[in-house]
Amino acid sequence: MKKLLFICLILCSIHSFSQENDYSRIPDNRVKYYQDFMSFKGDNDKARLDFFIHVPYNAVQFIKTGQGFEAAYTVTVSVFDEEKKNLITEKIWNEKIVAISFELTTSPENFNLGHRSFELTPGVYSIKTSLLDKDSKNEYSSENKVIIKQFTPVPAVSDIMLIAKRTMVEGNSKIIPNVSRSIVTDRDPLSTFFEIYSDTVSKFLAEYEIFDEKENSVYKSTKEVEVKDGNNQLFNDIDSLNLDLGKNLLKITLKDSTGKVYDTSVKSFNSRWVGVPITVTDLDKAIEQMVYLAAPEDLTFIKDTDSRMEKAKRFVAFWRKQDPNPADEYNPVFNEYYNRVAYANENFTSYSLEGWRSDRGMVMIILGAPDNIDRHPFEYYAKPYEVWQFYNLNKQFIFVDYTGFGDYRLDPSTPLYGDLYRFRY
Repeated sequence: MKKLLFICLILCSIHSFSQENDYSRIPDNRVKYYQDFMSFKGDNDKARLDFFIHVPYNAVQFIKTGQGFEAAYTVTVSVFDEEKKNLITEKIWNEKIVAISFELTTSPENFNLGHRSFELTPGVYSIKTSLLDKDSKNEYSSENKVIIKQFTPVPAVSDIMLIAKRTMVEGNSKIIPNVSRSIVTDRDPLSTFFEIYSDTVSKFLAEYEIFDEKENSVYKSTKEVEVKDGNNQLFNDIDSLNLDLGKNLLKITLKDSTGKVYDTSVKSFNSRWVGVPITVTDLDKAIEQMVYLAAPEDLTFIKDTDSRMEKAKRFVAFWRKQDPNPADEYNPVFNEYYNRVAYANENFTSYSLEGWRSDRGMVMIILGAPDNIDRHPFEYYAKPYEVWQFYNLNKQFIFVDYTGFGDYRLDPSTPLYGDLYRFRY
């Protein structure tokens, strides 16, 4: 993605302070990495915390080498106590990706998976993770509250791992976890792995229940499981799920034949459909955000149903019509549009307005990133303003911060109307 280049000129008289930005280097808004934390029973009353990091190829910078293309990055995982006062443990390691062609480096399907384990006492921890791209020097980080389960008394259930792929290697089962927790529920099963810890041979019931984001139960099934003394590994697939787009919660409950509950474990995930960008997790919000591309009658048609499933089908059907290559699952127009929405939300949200609704967000979503931005945040005789330049359109737009709170409005002298008001991919 292009990154912002700030050129700061500090002058001591009444001259203006301006900044120019080369938007040919502005960072894009693709996900930099996904991560997941799962706790399992360890030794000596401790738990094993497994950390996984999923880094898409198109989120890091590749350089050409004699053998193709290479990218390198450093991952840091720092485990603090709940109040973040004491560093308990830390792991730092380097990863390298080698691709034989440039096309592989830009494919949204390719990723690198990293994994580290920590032995920790059950409790609540603050965990900071970071990724440093060695070539671009861009660094991304995340702070997380993680609960490490207590696995006594038994029987007890571990955390749940979502599975992307499971294969057999030399007679052993190899699991590739679904770290993004994104499930294409109109195509793929919801595949899970978890462990049951027991001190006796017995039979239990494992109840699988899925709740939507409104906490409605949308799926429920029960299976009998036989466990032995010790650690029992279980795999389960839930096929033919008929879920809406959006957030869901899987709950696994361990009980006996009388209904007595021994333990539960939960895992959140996003349900999406074939071709829908991974960034779309709120259907109603995503429909609202179509306003810069869809005609009013299209929006009315999509919304005019009491069935949430039918609304989702109409939403997807609209975007399929925009796909320049319908034979391919990946819809570049669909993805680009919502990447721009996400970028606008991240960079242009003010105290009173979401970024995609702002004037800068509107122009960014419709026309894409400008070729250059000239910023004037500290004018002596004028309100703060920005000048966005689009060389291929031979057009510039002026945005003025009339309130001083970062709410930049499009100046009437440079309106966006007519043929300019047309989504450009």
